[in-house]
Amino acid sequence: MERTFVLVKPDGVQRGLIGETIARIEKRGLKLVAARFLQVSPELARRHYAEHEGKGFYDGLIRYITSAPVMAMVWEGPNAVALVRQMMGVTRPGEAAPGSLRHDFGIVIGRNLTHASDSVDNAAKEIALWFKPEEQVDWKRALDPWIFEDN
Repeated sequence: MERTFVLVKPDGVQRGLIGETIARIEKRGLKLVAARFLQVSPELARRHYAEHEGKGFYDGLIRYITSAPVMAMVWEGPNAVALVRQMMGVTRPGEAAPGSLRHDFGIVIGRNLTHASDSVDNAAKEIALWFKPEEQVDWKRALDPWIFEDN
């Protein structure tokens, strides 16, 4: 099973889209294994967006992600990274596929509602940055055999 990191960003929280985001991922069949509602510290923001340091939009990105609470989550399932990215839609909401969260609720790139890991390796790094191992719950869901093929 694969795990991925999902963040409902400040604009998604302010617009009341935490439940919508969770509902879509749950209905798709992925399993929630960790969640935290928090105000992002500047230090955590800098570590999360370290790859963008020095770019023209970096300071604004840090101000934005620390401007209001976020909902950080870890989801599990086969191909979780790719499935969640598909559900969130591409970074630019105007180019996102119909039915994706960003298409349905986003307008501009600077307010694109969510972050989702773009690879299995980055998912592992982001999960480790945002969650301690003991904050992730390994559990058996009764309906998994009806969602995941195992034969």
